[in-house]
Amino acid sequence: MTMTPQERARKSADAMWADDNASKWAGMAINHVDEGTATLSMTVAAHHCNGHGICHGGVTFMLADSAFAFACNSRNQATVAQHNLISFLAPGRLGDVLTAHATEVSLAGRSGIYDVTVSNQDGVKIAEFRGMSRAIAGTLFDEQD
Repeated sequence: MTMTPQERARKSADAMWADDNASKWAGMAINHVDEGTATLSMTVAAHHCNGHGICHGGVTFMLADSAFAFACNSRNQATVAQHNLISFLAPGRLGDVLTAHATEVSLAGRSGIYDVTVSNQDGVKIAEFRGMSRAIAGTLFDEQD
């Protein structure tokens, strides 16, 4: 039986999540995955805040990067970040629920481009992230199972 793209994306996410101690440690949750897209969220806790009392930019970046990772690995092809950038638009604040939604913009050969928008619970855009991916050897799970 052949898997649907959504089933493959979910199984790929499950395989990655099993060993993704960093995203779990940060308090992230996977809200949605499908082929070329993923949505992750997390609540900003005190340990996520910097000396200005706002969510540390590295934490916002980490959330966006994790959403990017689940989107670009959704086809069961091991894929890593080649490079990425982020623009911070507004501060995340203690107690905010930040959601990162990653969308595939382009996939050509081994290279992909993904845009990620990070928003808070009120729909305020916190950051815009662009990630460029590169497929490497290997898969996340054996599709013969």
